[in-house]
Amino acid sequence: MLSNLYIENIAVIEKTNIDFTDGFNVLTGETGAGKSIVIDSINAVLGQRTGKQIIRAGSNSAFVSATFTDVSKLAIKKALSLGFDVEDDMIILQRELFSNGKNTCRVNSRPATVSALKELSAYLVNIHGQSDNAELMSPSLHLHYIDALAENSELLRDYRETYYEYVEVKEELENADDDDAKRLAEIDLLTYQIDELENADITLGEWEALSNEKTILLNSDKITKSLIKAKALLDGDDEIDGVVSMTDDAFSHLSVAARYQESLTDMSDRLANALYELKDISDLIDSSISDIDSDPYRLEQIEERLDLLYRLSKKYGADEEQMLEFLENAKVRLKELNDYDVNREKLQKRFKELKDACENKAQKLSDIRHEVALDFSSQVQREMAFLEMPNVRVVVDFEKRELNKSGFDKVEFLISVNLGEDPKPVVKIASGGELSRMMLAIKTVLARHDIVQTMIFDEIDTGISGSAARKVGMKLKEVSKDRQVMCVTHQAQIASLADSHYLINKEFSDSKTYTNVIKLDMDGRVYELARIIDGVNVTQTALDHARGLIENA
Repeated sequence: MLSNLYIENIAVIEKTNIDFTDGFNVLTGETGAGKSIVIDSINAVLGQRTGKQIIRAGSNSAFVSATFTDVSKLAIKKALSLGFDVEDDMIILQRELFSNGKNTCRVNSRPATVSALKELSAYLVNIHGQSDNAELMSPSLHLHYIDALAENSELLRDYRETYYEYVEVKEELENADDDDAKRLAEIDLLTYQIDELENADITLGEWEALSNEKTILLNSDKITKSLIKAKALLDGDDEIDGVVSMTDDAFSHLSVAARYQESLTDMSDRLANALYELKDISDLIDSSISDIDSDPYRLEQIEERLDLLYRLSKKYGADEEQMLEFLENAKVRLKELNDYDVNREKLQKRFKELKDACENKAQKLSDIRHEVALDFSSQVQREMAFLEMPNVRVVVDFEKRELNKSGFDKVEFLISVNLGEDPKPVVKIASGGELSRMMLAIKTVLARHDIVQTMIFDEIDTGISGSAARKVGMKLKEVSKDRQVMCVTHQAQIASLADSHYLINKEFSDSKTYTNVIKLDMDGRVYELARIIDGVNVTQTALDHARGLIENA
């Protein structure tokens, strides 16, 4: 259960720490006091989408921490699968939001992602708000409730794996069935492209090598003159000695000195090595001069080849590697087109197999749904009758559609609230109060199959008052016997049934607004219920009525 909620700098809440109990927890307060902020804070720490506008004015960040104790084995298993350790059956979710839009999340003090919070929270809490009533007005969402009651998640997962493969093969088959003119046109184009690339005989590294050779040929005169000059300086001529000759003389003199002074031997050896290196360089210069090709025809060939590579690169890829990859892909695609009939037969066979598998799995889902729908209708009718709708009839209407990601069933809830009337779509006849009671009835039925231990109801009593509100409270109290229930309400009849009652109170100080959450004692509960009943001016009659409600609970 959710045993503790700590909120800091969320909207008008500067700082509050709430210790919840098991059983039935109720939160009340004047309109605008901040009841929705508590729910928004819980949503934030559960990983729901939250904007930076939730941060209290003047603060750079906001922080929410939720501590869950005695969590279920399924929740622990999920936490472990996400990489979080769990000790003493406790899970602590934390989220800090910053004004720059960033946020940090933690699970049991370890860093986490928002998606991890959201994934894990599905095993901890269910929040039901007024917006859930809108789901009853959207027939496309009705199937979800039947599947939830039928616990069809594994069957749906298995069906969808087959269905998505079926859709993929169907698209391939439709593409393969394009008219022959398009196929033949593509074959002609691919054949031309393959021939052009194969005739070019492209090799990796060719472009760079040719570019380097072109640079040499364009500058061959400059290179030759420089090499000849370097050769002359090394070898000398008739008028001057070259570097090699002078180094040779220097070595001769140094070697003579080394015969008499041993310490000069190392120096003599080093000069000898330098002499050998200079002679080798001189020989290499000779070879380089001989290798220089100034053939203008070779330059023309290179330029033609580079021009071809450039033109091909504009069509098939920026470099040799990309062009060769294009060639291989073109060959594969051409083979597919040429093997059209064989491939088409394989696709048709696989398509039929997948379609049959989808239909069989969809039929299995449908059979389970039809069976569960009867039980669903009777249970919801029974719950709504308790909520003072004794003549209600609920029908789950099925219509078979084309295969889709949920099977082939289209489901819509039909309802009749008066004797003698035929059931009609909920969207056409249900009032706000009837929708609220129907949704509570559905949630009560589903709660018996729900894996979470905490259910939060946010003002689901819209449009309900009097004895009907009392029945809603009794139903929430009943649900709280098996799990923790929290309820934000404006109804004294509901709040009087609470095991723990919390007041959300707004105060003003230093031109700022502050919201506090206080757990009420008996006197505080009586006064708060009287305020709900009587308004601003609480009378003794309202106080007596409030005390009576609590005692009768």
